Amino acid sequence: MNADTAIRDGARRAEDRILALSHDLHAHPEVAWEEARSCVRVAGVLSDAGFAVEQQYVGLPTAFRAHVGTGPLHLAVCAEYDALPGLGHACGHNVISAISVGTALALAPLVDDLGITLSVLGTPAEEGGGGKIEMLKRGAFEGVHAAVMAHPGPVDVARAEPYAVSHSHIRYDGKAAHAAAYPERGVNAADAFTVAQVAIGLLRQQLPPSTRVHGMMTRGGEAPNAIPQRTEGRWYVRAETLDELARIEPRVARCFEAGAVATGCELTIAPESEPYSEFRTDEALLTSYIRHAQGLGRVFRTGPDSLMNRASTDMGNVSQVIPAIHPYIGIDSAPAVNHQAEFAAASAAPAADRAAVDGALALALTLHDAACGSATREYLLTARR
Repeated sequence: MNADTAIRDGARRAEDRILALSHDLHAHPEVAWEEARSCVRVAGVLSDAGFAVEQQYVGLPTAFRAHVGTGPLHLAVCAEYDALPGLGHACGHNVISAISVGTALALAPLVDDLGITLSVLGTPAEEGGGGKIEMLKRGAFEGVHAAVMAHPGPVDVARAEPYAVSHSHIRYDGKAAHAAAYPERGVNAADAFTVAQVAIGLLRQQLPPSTRVHGMMTRGGEAPNAIPQRTEGRWYVRAETLDELARIEPRVARCFEAGAVATGCELTIAPESEPYSEFRTDEALLTSYIRHAQGLGRVFRTGPDSLMNRASTDMGNVSQVIPAIHPYIGIDSAPAVNHQAEFAAASAAPAADRAAVDGALALALTLHDAACGSATREYLLTARR
């Protein structure tokens, strides 16, 4: 039996397990940094298949590493499993976990023949928490020569082109007072947010067209008859690159400062994670993935439903350090798109199941190519950036 056939047979044997995993995660969504059940569930499938599993990897409670093989070329597949607050798996991370586990199960029987170490890295808190960035800082990717994953979207798009993004917690502290009897004795923290949002709205006219500034209030006061003493919110700033982001962020910060100056409130801006980077695609890995995905009948798209590839991801930070790819695989959800309730429903539908199976096989064949192609293998062994 040749390797291609062995990988396809391995993917077929894994199908029931990865689809059961996808549906189980979908039914039990957990938000960033709280994915305790999901982490154990994903790692458990790999442990049952003979992978050595390290839970609480690099000291993070909801991260893990599962590995097999001892070869000199170390290839990693990243699994995400955090959900969105109030929306469940509306970004399809249950499908990501299924794809990543399926990739590993299909390739595992060949690791000795291929001379590779194969790892699945369970990476928490992609939805704003920067889990992979924290894992990078703690050494989770040391010795890894390439990292791959695939993310669901409405349609297939090969190339990740995410925005760099910063995530900030905004807080205004004012002074409470009775809103009817003593309004002049209050310092209105809700007004501060109003001034800031108006300033941001006006600033957008002078920002590059690709820039995104958006957010929400998470606390708007305590009672309608009391001047709001404290307001809080979460705000994102996105730009084409980290360098452009560094130029734009101070301008947005001044809008929040304007709210504080106008009302007399105290302002606190605190980062929720380190900024997410733009993506650096490895062309050899992506070319291989495209060929295998097309061989499975996948069709790569352009147009308004193909823009999920612009979404920010902490996998961008990984790609700045080691060769990486992050293609998008379609689950036929249109007109529903990521971060909608309808997309969450589509993430457990038959088309999503098909995407999980296809994505696992395409990534497994891609990693096989990387291990067997002498030029690519040699490049990966020396390509850490």
